[in-house]
Parts: sequence; C-alpha cells; structure tokens
Amino acid sequence: MGVCAMHNRQNILSVNLEDYFQVAPMRQVIPHRYWPRFELRIEKSTGEVLDLLDRYGARATFFSVGWLAERCPDLIAEISRRGHEVASKGYFHRNFSQMCLDELRDDFLRSRDAIEKATGETVLGYRMAEGSLPADDIAPYRVLAEAGVRYDSSLRPFGPRFIGKPQQRRIHEISGDGWSITEVPLSSDTFLGVPIPVTGGNYMRQLPRGLHEGRVAAWHQHHDEPWHFYFHSWELDPDQPRVSATTRLGRLRQYRNLDEMRERIEGWLERYSFRSIAEHLQLAIEPAPVRAAREATPIVVKTNAPTREVQKVTIVTPCYNEEETLPYLASTLASVERENEGLYEFSYVFVDDGSKDGTWNKLHELFGGKENVQLIRHQVNRGIAAATMTGIRAARDEIVCGIDCDCSFDPHLLAKMIPLLTPGVDMVQASPYHRDGGVLNVPAWRLALSKGVCLIYRHILNHAFSSYTACFRVYRRSKVLGMKLDDEGFMGIMEIFVRLDQSNARIVEFPAVLESRLIGHSKMKVVRVIRNHLGLIRRLVLRRRGDRTFAIPATPATGNSRYGS
Repeated sequence: MGVCAMHNRQNILSVNLEDYFQVAPMRQVIPHRYWPRFELRIEKSTGEVLDLLDRYGARATFFSVGWLAERCPDLIAEISRRGHEVASKGYFHRNFSQMCLDELRDDFLRSRDAIEKATGETVLGYRMAEGSLPADDIAPYRVLAEAGVRYDSSLRPFGPRFIGKPQQRRIHEISGDGWSITEVPLSSDTFLGVPIPVTGGNYMRQLPRGLHEGRVAAWHQHHDEPWHFYFHSWELDPDQPRVSATTRLGRLRQYRNLDEMRERIEGWLERYSFRSIAEHLQLAIEPAPVRAAREATPIVVKTNAPTREVQKVTIVTPCYNEEETLPYLASTLASVERENEGLYEFSYVFVDDGSKDGTWNKLHELFGGKENVQLIRHQVNRGIAAATMTGIRAARDEIVCGIDCDCSFDPHLLAKMIPLLTPGVDMVQASPYHRDGGVLNVPAWRLALSKGVCLIYRHILNHAFSSYTACFRVYRRSKVLGMKLDDEGFMGIMEIFVRLDQSNARIVEFPAVLESRLIGHSKMKVVRVIRNHLGLIRRLVLRRRGDRTFAIPATPATGNSRYGS
C-alpha cells in the first residue's frame, strides 16, 4: 500500500476515560469504596486530550466509567460538545470474571444512564473496563445487544488462542436469534504465527519507541482495514501520585514511560487521520430517549444512639513529608465527618513534624482558615511520638484520637472505637493481629518480626493483647497529658502504651485492619525499630525483676505547645 493511501485512510481512535486510581494495577489495593477519597485529576488530563485532538482534527470514542460520569457530568458533556462520541466502560472498573450476566447488564445500564444524562445523547457502544470478553461465548454479547448496545470493543485478540482465527481479529458481526452486535477489536498482527497487539495504551508505552513504530508501519503496509489505536486519559498525567502499595509489576505497568506518552500520541495524531467508532460504522448518534427510572434499592441509615448528646472529639494527625498524601486524607476525613454527623463534633490538630517538602503549604491549602482546625509546626523533625503529644496537648477535648496520615488504618473505624472509651477506660488500641483484625499488602517478613515482638510484650505487660504498636488510638487526654517520653520517635508510641500499662490504667483492644500505605513511602526503619523494641523489652524485664515501674509525672503539662501554628 502506498504512503499516501496509508495517510489518507480513516483510522479508529478510542480513549479509555478513567482516573489513575481506578485502573487494573490498583484493583488489589484500592477497592471501589475508596474511590471517593482520591483527588480527581481526570478533568485536567482529559482537557489536555481534547486539546490535542482539536489541534490535529481527530475525533474519538471516549469509553467512560459510569462512576466518573456521575461525578463529572460537565466533563462528559464537554467531550460530546467538542464532537466526540461517549460510550460505556461499565459503571465500576470490573472485569468479566467478577460479574454474572445479570450484573453485566445492570452495570452497563447504570453507566449508560449516567452518560446519557450528561450528554443528552444515546450510548451506542461498550468496552469491558478490564480484560476482554470471551471470544467463544456469545452469551455476554447477547446480553449487551438486548440492552441496546450496537457495538462492543472489548475483544483483545492476542495470544495463542487466536491462532488461525483471523476473522476474530477484524471488525465482525456476532449474532443470534433476533439480535446482533458489531465487534470492534483492538488491532493486532502476528509474530511467528501468534497474534500480538499493534495498538496503543500499555502495549505501546512498554515497548521501545522505535520497535512500536516499526510494528505499526508494517501493519499499515499489510492491512486494508482501519488501524484501531487507543490510549488512557491518565497517561497524559505524568505527575499523578504514585501508589506505592501495589506490586512492583503493577507500578511498572502504571508508571513506566508516562513522561513520553504525550509526545508519542501526538506523533500518531500528526501522521494519521482518526475518527470515532460510531463514525466508522456509520451509526448516527441520536438524542437520548426518556428512560424509565430505574428502581433504586432503599437505603436505611442506622445510628447507634440517635438521641444521645453529640460528643466532642479531637483528631490528631502527625505529618512528615506527606504533601502527596494529604488530599487523600482530607477526602477521607470529610467522609468520616459526614457519616458521623449528629453523633460526633470533630475538631482537628495537624502537626507538621519538620517536613522538608510542601506539607506545610498543602495543610494550609486544604485546612487553613477552618474554625475546627489547628495547624502546628515543629521547626525540626522530632518524631511521630513528639508530634502526637504536641497534638494531644493542643487538643481542646477529653477524647483525642491519634491517626496515621496515610490512612493505613481506616479513620472510619473511629466511630466504633470512640464508644469503647467508657468511664474507667483510658485508651483504646487498634489491634491488627487480633483474630478479628487483619493485615493487607504488608510484606510477610515485616509481619513476622512485628508479631514476634508483640508476642513477647504479651507475656510481660499487664494487658495481654495481640498487638500494641499501632499509632491508631483513642486517648483519654487527661491520662496522657503529663507524660514525658524518653523516645520521641516510633518507640515513643509504644512507650505511651507501656507507661499507661505500668500505671494500672485500663486499655481496651479493638480489632482493626492494617493496610499498606497507598501513597508515598513509610518513614519507619523496620529493623531499627525492632531492635529498639527488643531494648525496651529488656528494660521491662529488668525493671519487673526489680519490681520497678515506669512513672508518669505527677504534675500535668500546661497543654501549651512551644511550636506555634
């Protein structure tokens, strides 16, 4: 085929519209219920996509997750207004193995309704958000066709199971008794007889640029059908937060060569002409019909004690180099506050423990000026226990919760922990190693070391708990206000427990789930902390033999921090 013919051919362009935290590599560490906690970056990245397409006169099909269409209807409407098709990628980012056929239909219909409400136009197409629909089972295609889908673009005809099946690698019809649907697969070629992807997205991003361009050029030389090129909107957001909790392979899939994607995409837009799937199939996009309201499941809101007096609670959060994490924390705390309205009146103390990044500025951006927020800054990094004690002294309430800035323990659990601070109880301790607790995405070697230390503490402390060291706690402020700690770092958190334990205070264990932090990296040096724990255990054993205890100063502190806000 001649060069002019190649460049005059109308190819197909599709864009997967999703934010960075919704994609396949994140599924194991970011469940759907966590999505509202993340800062949406989709509007900025999609705006850049639209500007690129305008510059080169390209039109595309945007496959949108319905969850985003509900939250960003103006963005979905803008995509349509600028001449592009908007199709469905399901409501949540799920794969076929996670759904039965009824769930597949309902997931599509829910997303369709959200998209049509935003655009005012009929949704014609569908793409499975993750993975592919089965090539040898027509049942899901029948379900989609009967739900009104005119074409599907879920098939990824790559690998040995597509050897000798060239018809499945081209645009083709799938039909049954009284229904039909057009399949528009991603483009592929063969290598040693095995079909391989020749398209965009991760398939392009992971390959050396020259190798990918050579494959595409060869594909155009030997094929007459349109090339189906695609990419993800988040691939034009190289500054997206790095989710550290996912696997090394997941991070490779998500972040490798992100900084090159804009230039690569622009190169293909400059070389070739593109149009949407609906345009290629000559399907007219009609105004959306009036849909019958879908029956919603009634929501019953339950509260533990709707008539009790609202309790005042202070949440203390130490922060050290957490600029990237703070938007996630802010969204999570806002959710906690909404869910507990009428039960608890929260105030907040954020202690910047001498951060070297933009934590202090980000705290002011997110929380500055709020009447129920205090921002305190340590001029140097003193340690998490020092920051916790600074927050406790600044708190105005008797009930004080200490939480992790990275939300490795879900702050929503506070609603269950606070009621356990009954009269006579001085602290509630989160316990991930309790039989009803749990640990997610934490390395096994780290768990083994931590559990071993906790087992020793269990035999020498008055409180026989499963775990002791978590920062996630509910304190009775008056019981810890006067403490002077020997260690202001991670060991100081354990020292608070020990001092309460040795003074015959009452502590309650609460089973909780510990998750590896999602964004950023832990500041704790595990081996060093374990070594320090062993040193503390040795001191406890020696003091126990001598019938000595840790003493709490008799004179309470004034409550004024020498670190101003």
